[in-house]
Amino acid sequence: MSNPAATSADLRGGVRHVIPAVWGAVSGVAPHVLHHVGPLAGAAVLAGLGGQISFFALGAVATIPMLRRLHRRFATWLAPGIALGLFLVTFLFSTLVLGPLLTGEDTTAVATVDEVARDEHGH
Repeated sequence: MSNPAATSADLRGGVRHVIPAVWGAVSGVAPHVLHHVGPLAGAAVLAGLGGQISFFALGAVATIPMLRRLHRRFATWLAPGIALGLFLVTFLFSTLVLGPLLTGEDTTAVATVDEVARDEHGH
């Protein structure tokens, strides 16, 4: 005969490991899925500075469980602060260096008035 208490404990232990695994899968897949949002929504919402800030915020929120574990393990906010700083540095490097290298965009060029596209009425 099986022990109901042992089965309940096994179930709780399994759920305890499944929840972080699901959270990790969702937070890992979310950026890939979100880039399929569609041309209009992608251009309007996810392009430019607003999209970069949104993805940084989403990534920072996704790291909260890890930051809490670091705080509990080291009993100081220094370790989570360092981890969040490393996340910021990595995100900025990816956004400002790797992204333009991969897409061929030049982020240093500033459009002048003559370079801006105009219609036949000068607008």
